[in-house]
Amino acid sequence: QVHVAESGGGLVQPGGSLRLSCTVSGSDFRINAMEWYRHAPGKQRNLVATISPSGSTNYADSVLGRFTISNDNYRNTAYLQMDSLKPEDTAVYYCAADWRVWRDGGPVVGRAWGQGTQVTVSS
Repeated sequence: QVHVAESGGGLVQPGGSLRLSCTVSGSDFRINAMEWYRHAPGKQRNLVATISPSGSTNYADSVLGRFTISNDNYRNTAYLQMDSLKPEDTAVYYCAADWRVWRDGGPVVGRAWGQGTQVTVSS
């Protein structure tokens, strides 16, 4: 199994910053990509940012210029640095890891999700 765990959420005032961490654990896997999603009440879950092992990144327009995704391949960890936070950033933030393993029959791929970490931006 591949397990994902997020941390770093909390309560912050508008204009403040938070840094989220996402660590992937398991055996004999390789990561294809890591993603951050967020889910606000009454809305669909939306993709926030992605990063590949090579460091290629993509961002949602709503966070571009304010959020930065990075990774530490050795520790199988991804980070989301969130600056200039706005009330509309309030959501549960989820990390997802797209992984692959090799079996006798060939490669196997999947996606593992973390439990989520609450980010609340309020004055």
